[in-house]
Amino acid sequence: MTSLPYFLGCPSWADNTWREFFYPQDARSTDFLGLYCQVFNTVEGNTTLYARPNAATVQRWAQTMPAHFRFTAKFHRDISHEGDLRLQLDAAQAFVDMLAPLGERVTPFWLQLPASFGPQRLAELAMFIAEIKVPLAVEVRNQAFFLKGDEERALNRLLLDNGIERICLDSRALFSCISSDPAVLHAQSKKPKVPVRPAALTQAPQVRFIGRPELDANDPYMAPWVEKVAAWIEEGRTPYVYLHTPDNHRAPALAQRFHEQLMARLPGLAPLVQIDRGPEVEQLGLL
Repeated sequence: MTSLPYFLGCPSWADNTWREFFYPQDARSTDFLGLYCQVFNTVEGNTTLYARPNAATVQRWAQTMPAHFRFTAKFHRDISHEGDLRLQLDAAQAFVDMLAPLGERVTPFWLQLPASFGPQRLAELAMFIAEIKVPLAVEVRNQAFFLKGDEERALNRLLLDNGIERICLDSRALFSCISSDPAVLHAQSKKPKVPVRPAALTQAPQVRFIGRPELDANDPYMAPWVEKVAAWIEEGRTPYVYLHTPDNHRAPALAQRFHEQLMARLPGLAPLVQIDRGPEVEQLGLL
């Protein structure tokens, strides 16, 4: 994995359904992180948005994650979603300190802001950036930041001047899906539907792709990202790419599919490691 010129991963590593096609069927849940790290070199830190891990858990992660691995820990939602960011600075610093055993594996921290965080609150973000001196990437969801007007330019200038990446969310594939599947309907009700902004404000662009459950149906939506990520790599950047499916049961397969397509675009790109699932386990295809 250290030879890959970009970071590729999923929203998490702990999904019991992945035993059906990704992890060995007899894998214990305590084995999942180590197995995941054999294949992928980053994970989107959704877990920390909803719960703070205890010290023993962080220490266990530090012992399991390779040094080159990247954990993009999201600030807990009571920091990012509850009131003035300037009043959350102590809590944010405590959050950073809590994850200190992971060292540079937490690069960058993610600040995922709610749709209610609009242009009138950019001063809060500016102070938060100035005070929390860690590698940072920011995701916005307020529609004003997607209108290509003064508000969006002000946001981008703030991030650019401070060396902070703007996280790009692409949910077009998800919202193209007409389905009665409860997982799809739930994802469509929860995920934001915002225009795509393939930003590269720093050397480490950040992409979240929310796909459909049928993997091959994502190809038309992934194709521009294969080209974009390849171009960033050729420019000397190190993109971070995270693949989701509606319930994330097939997120690893979608990430593997993305990498296979990127290999076709970048000859010489190393294949992903395949987990040994045992001689009697039939591998599911990626289609």
